Parts: sequence; structure tokens; C-alpha cells
Amino acid sequence: MNPTATQSREQTISALQQGERFLLVTHEHPDGDALGSLLSMSLILRALGKDVVSFIAADDLPLSYEYDWLDVSDIVSEIPRDADERVVVFLDCGNTERSPLVDAAAAPEHLLNIDHHHDNTRFGSIDYVLEDASSTAEIVWDLANGLGVALTPEIAEALYLGLITDTGRFMYPNATPRSHAMATELLAVGIDGNLIFRRVYENLPEAKLHLFARALTVAERYLDGRLTLSVLSNDDFEQCGAPASYTEGIVDFLRAVDGTRVAALIRETTDESGQSYRVSMRSSDGEIDVSMIARAGGGGGHPAAAGFKSELGRDDLIALLCEQISEQS
Repeated sequence: MNPTATQSREQTISALQQGERFLLVTHEHPDGDALGSLLSMSLILRALGKDVVSFIAADDLPLSYEYDWLDVSDIVSEIPRDADERVVVFLDCGNTERSPLVDAAAAPEHLLNIDHHHDNTRFGSIDYVLEDASSTAEIVWDLANGLGVALTPEIAEALYLGLITDTGRFMYPNATPRSHAMATELLAVGIDGNLIFRRVYENLPEAKLHLFARALTVAERYLDGRLTLSVLSNDDFEQCGAPASYTEGIVDFLRAVDGTRVAALIRETTDESGQSYRVSMRSSDGEIDVSMIARAGGGGGHPAAAGFKSELGRDDLIALLCEQISEQS
């Protein structure tokens, strides 16, 4: 850990110790790491006797089936009236635009930014951003140790969720010896890692099976196979009876195709702003930084996993991906 990171860790621990009332928030459409970090940090602070409110927007509730087993009974979907009097802690959030809390965030001196995205905009009064951490959950795990909070099964379960989802079940390059050491410590608390795995990755709804089949059937390859992608339309979701959240995992199947360096899932979406596409990408060999491609499209993420939303048409969007990949390979 470099000196700056060490200083940020000490400042973060001090702020968490000295604060009495907290408001925890993560990014929109929270994934496993976002949820795991949010829930575990809430439990850790409560173990210290703190007053904690955790926020997830109403649009993101109820949680998708992968996470509907989590206890979110204490989560609020309305910004508390005293938000500006609380220490606001952003978890796993690369920028404030990814959170509906942005307009209610406290003054900078009350804002902690805890994250591992390398393109984090450092928007906090204290920015504890560890780019080499596998997940934000890994950072929260370390903070729990620094705060002297013993891991309970509830805390360990939430942390393990964040760890396995952001490392792709330990398949991504961000899974380090430290990640495995963390997993060892969490499992030693007595959690059922296999049960968590099955809850997240198995028990697929039938509609998701049909959507996967559709995506794999229409898969296309570009750049001599370096890019493997699928495009799903609104009609595909309607015909399969599947919500947008059921796309989780499709891009990993595309990533596994021999010769693929970048996999992408492009899905049509329609909202109040009109028709657009959401693009989810994975780098299969670690040599192409898909977060650079995402930033070119107005999004962001990690070198191995990133995404963005675009109003470009289907063909123009594919052309953008091809151009960006060619510049890196």
C-alpha cells in the first residue's frame, strides 16, 4: 500500500470512528459488490454503536432474483431529511452521477468516497480509492479490521457476496492472493460459500434461460473474432418474458468463445429520454482495457469489465466498438 493510500485509510478509519450519524449510498442498479459493501458497512458501523441509514432508490427495489435473499428491511428509498447533517459514505461509486443521492449529498467535508474503480473522480472530502483492490468489499473488509470490528456471519456473508461477484467467481485478473486470503477469513467465520454461490448463480428463472438462448443464437463476431457480441432488442425481452436484469451473465458466455478478446452485450432500452442502447463489455485476455472504450462512449468501469449507455444506432455502435478495439490491438 503506497503512502497516500495509507494516509487515506487512516483518515477514513478516523472519520468512521468519530462520526456518529451516517448515510450510506451506492451506485444505481447495484450489483453484488455494491450491495455487499453497503450492507456490510452498515453492520460494521452499527457494531460501533453508530446511527446508520442506508439508501437505495425505489427504482432499484425489489432486488433482482440473484439478490432477493438479502435482508434489505432496513434500507430506505427516501432521502432522509437530515441527510445534510450526516456523514455521507459513497461505496463502490465511481462518480456522483451514478447515484440518485447526488443533489442531497452533504458538504464535501462530510463526504467519504470508498471505492476501487480506477476511473473514480475523487469527489469526496476523503477519497479512499484502491485501484488494485479486487472489489469495494475487499476495502470494507480491511476497514473492519482497522476499526477493530469482529466479523459476524452476517458481515462475512455480505462481504463474500461482493468478493465473488466482482472477481467473477475468482476468474478475473483482479482476483489476487489477497482476495483469496480474504475469502479464507470469511469462510472461517462459518458462512456457507456454496449456498451463496447457488443463490447468485443458479436457480435460474425459465425466462432467463430463454433470453440466454436468444443472445447466444444471435451472437456475431467481428475483427476476425477479436470481438464477440450479441444484440438484444426490446422485442427479445418481451418474447422471452424477461426483464433487463436477466442479462446478467450473458457477456461472460460470449467472453469464453475461443479467440475473443472483447465480449459485448448490447441491449435496447426505452425510457423517458427515448430509445438507446446499454453496452456491457468484458476483456478476455486483460490486454484490452474496456474501460477506455466505455469512456469513449460516455461510461466507465474497470479495465476488464465496463459499460456505457449510448444513443447511437446499432450499426454505429458496433462500428465504435470495432474502432476502439482496433486502436488497442
